[in-house]
Amino acid sequence: MSESERLLFGGALRYDTGWSQHQGALLELDFRAMVGRLPGMLASSLRLALQADARAARTVLAAEIGRGLAQAVSLLAVNSALGRLLSDGPIEERLRGAVPALVTVAAVTLVAALLRAAGTYATGRLEPKVERVATELYLERAAAVELAAIEDHAFHKLLDTAQYGAMSARRMIMYGTRVINAMISLIAAAGVLTVLHPLLLPLLVTMTLPSAWSSLTIARRRYASFHTWVQHVRAGQLISSLLTEPEAAPEIRVHGVGPFLLRHFRTMSETAEAEQARLARLAARTGLIAAAWTGLATVATYATLGALLLAGAMALSVAGTAVIAIRSGSSSLDTLVLEVNQLHQEALFVGDLQRLYVEAAERAIPVGGVPLPEEPREIRFENVTFRYPGEAARPALDDVSLTVPLGRIVALVGENGSGKTTLVKLLAGLYTPERGRILWDDVDAARVDRQRLAERIAMVAQDFKRWPFTARVNVAVGRPSATLSEERLAAAVAEAGAEAVVADLPRGLDTLLARQFSGGHELSGGQWQRLGIARAAYRRGDILIVDEPTAALDARAELEVFDRIRALAGSGQTVVLITHRLASVRHADLVHVLDQGRLVESGTPDELLAAGGLYAELYALQAEQFTTATEAPAAQQG
Repeated sequence: MSESERLLFGGALRYDTGWSQHQGALLELDFRAMVGRLPGMLASSLRLALQADARAARTVLAAEIGRGLAQAVSLLAVNSALGRLLSDGPIEERLRGAVPALVTVAAVTLVAALLRAAGTYATGRLEPKVERVATELYLERAAAVELAAIEDHAFHKLLDTAQYGAMSARRMIMYGTRVINAMISLIAAAGVLTVLHPLLLPLLVTMTLPSAWSSLTIARRRYASFHTWVQHVRAGQLISSLLTEPEAAPEIRVHGVGPFLLRHFRTMSETAEAEQARLARLAARTGLIAAAWTGLATVATYATLGALLLAGAMALSVAGTAVIAIRSGSSSLDTLVLEVNQLHQEALFVGDLQRLYVEAAERAIPVGGVPLPEEPREIRFENVTFRYPGEAARPALDDVSLTVPLGRIVALVGENGSGKTTLVKLLAGLYTPERGRILWDDVDAARVDRQRLAERIAMVAQDFKRWPFTARVNVAVGRPSATLSEERLAAAVAEAGAEAVVADLPRGLDTLLARQFSGGHELSGGQWQRLGIARAAYRRGDILIVDEPTAALDARAELEVFDRIRALAGSGQTVVLITHRLASVRHADLVHVLDQGRLVESGTPDELLAAGGLYAELYALQAEQFTTATEAPAAQQG
C-alpha cells in the first residue's frame, strides 16, 4: 500500500463488484481441469454465436474444421513428396513422381487461405453482433426489474459485474475460434505423427509441456495481479481525470490543487509500475526455466529421431515430415493452453451475465393484471407499511392510512426522513407495500397492470434526470411512446412557463444540453426545473406528483410555478405536492403531515394551523425564521 493510497483513499484499495468470487477459479486451473471445462466453455461460445448470427457461426466453425483437415492433408502430402524426392532413381523421375503431392500441397494451401479469409470475415461479422445481443439482453432485463431490485445491494453488485459479460461474450468468440483451430491443428499433427511412427506422439508432448506450463503459470500470476491491483489502477485513472474535468477546474486553479494531485498520481503510478516489473521478472525467470526444459526435450527428440534413422526404423522422408509435424503440433499446443486460459477468464463473466438474465427475470415487474377504474374518485392507503430492502431499522412508512381525493391538490409535508417521497413512490407503483393495501376506489394496486398504472402518473422528482440530449428530447421523454408533436411540445413548455428558457437557448429546443459534447449547452438549476415541469406537462398524466418543485427557483418564479400547479388542478388533474415551504401549500385542498414514517395529522391548511399540532409548529418556525431575517437589517439601521 502506497502513502497516496493511505492518504487519499483511507487505506489499501480493494475492488468489490463481484470480481473476487472468481479470483480462485483460474488459479485452480490445471491441465486436467482445463480439459474438463473446455467442452462447456466452447458450448457456451457456440450458443452465443448461434443466437447472434447462426449463418456466420456455422461459417466460422466450418472454416476452422476445414483448415485443420487441410493441415493434416498437407502434412501427408509433404511426407509423400519427401518420400519421392529421397527415393532411389534419376532426379527427373523423382521430381516427376513428387509432382502430384506438391500439387496437392499447393491446392491445400490455397484452400486453407480461402478458409482463413472466410473465417476472418465471418468472425468480423459475428463478434460485434454477439456483443450487441448480449448487451441488449443485459439492458432489457436490467430496465425491466422492480425498483427495489435496483436498490438492492446484492442485485446491483451482480449488475456491476455482469456489465463486463457482453464484452467478454465478444472475446469468447475470438478465443473460442482460436481454441478450435489450435485443437484441430493439434489433432491433425498428432494423427499424422501417430501414422508415421508410434514414438513420435510422446516426443511431441515432451517438447510442448514446458511452454504449456510456462504459459499457464504466467497467465495465473497476471490474473491474480489484476484482481489485486484493479482498484489501484482505477484510482490512478480517477486522479488523472480530476485534473481535466470542468467541475474541478476552478478549485484546482484557485487552491493550487494541480501539483498535489500530480504528485500522488506519480506515486501511485510508480507503485503500479513496480508490480509490472515484478511480473516481468517472474515471467522472465519462468520463461528461462521453460526454455531450458524445452531445449533438453528438443535434444532428446532429435536424438531419438537420429537413432531411429540409424537403426533403419524410420525413413529419412518420414523423419523430415515428423520434424515439420512436431513443430506444428508444438505451436498448436502452446496456442491451445494460452487461449484456453483466456477463454476461461472471459467465460466467468459471461456466466455472471447469464446469472443476471435469470435473476432479473425473477425480479421483473409483473406484466398484466386487472384494469384500473376508468374515473376513480380516490386512492386510499390502508395500514401501509414499507421498509427498504436490506434495512432492518424502522420502516420508512409505518401503518399509514390516508386518502388522496382525485382532482384536488394534496400536499405531503413533514421533516426530512418522514416518508413523503417513499409514499409517492408507492403511489406511483414503484414499490409494493410490505403490509397493507393501496386501493384505487376498491381495486388493489397490487393486482393491477403496472404499466397501465404508470401511464396515469406524471412525476417531477426533486432529483429528476437531466438527460444529456436536446431540450426537445428532455421534454418529450415524458411520454416517449407518443408521436412527437410540435403542438404538444409548445403546450407543455407554455404550461411550465419555460418559454423564456427555450428562447434563450442557441438553437431553441434543438439545443444539446450536455457540455461534454461539442456545441453542448448547460442550464441553471432553475432552468432545468422548468424543463422538468414541462416534461411532466407533456406526459399529461391523470396524477401529477411534484417533489420540491421550486427548490431551485427564486421567489417570483416560485409563485408563478404554484399558480400553474393550481391551474392544473383546476382543469381536473390531481396534484400530489411535496414541499418543505409550508406557506406554499396554503391553496392545497388537503394536507397530510408525516413524522418518522407515520401519519400524524390530516386536514386543510387552516384546520391544521388551528389545531396547533406539528404542521402549526413547523409553519411557525419557518415564519419566525423569515421574520428574524427581515428584522435584522432594520435593527442594524436603527
